[in-house]
Amino acid sequence: MINASLSNIGIWEMVEPGIRRKVFEPGQAMMMMEVHFEAGSKSSEHSHPYEQMSYCMKGRFEIAINGQMHELSAGKALVIPAGVPHSIKALAPGILLDSYTPAR
Repeated sequence: MINASLSNIGIWEMVEPGIRRKVFEPGQAMMMMEVHFEAGSKSSEHSHPYEQMSYCMKGRFEIAINGQMHELSAGKALVIPAGVPHSIKALAPGILLDSYTPAR
């Protein structure tokens, strides 16, 4: 996904086909965004220098972290270490709440 900038705080934006997000006002050392996925949508593999925690609010996801597959469903969370390649595929329409530290 594309890095957030101060110009897109609070605005829904398409980041990849079938994936849109809204970035919340960041704190001093962390930030959070809500990400909506259409069924079958997939993020490209990427990495970033921020530790990420994803909480599944709705749906089911298959998440590849450094080549290892994980499933995430509503009410569950997982951590993606900083600098580790990862991608996300929505197995059903879903919503993730992603937190990053330090702030992006």
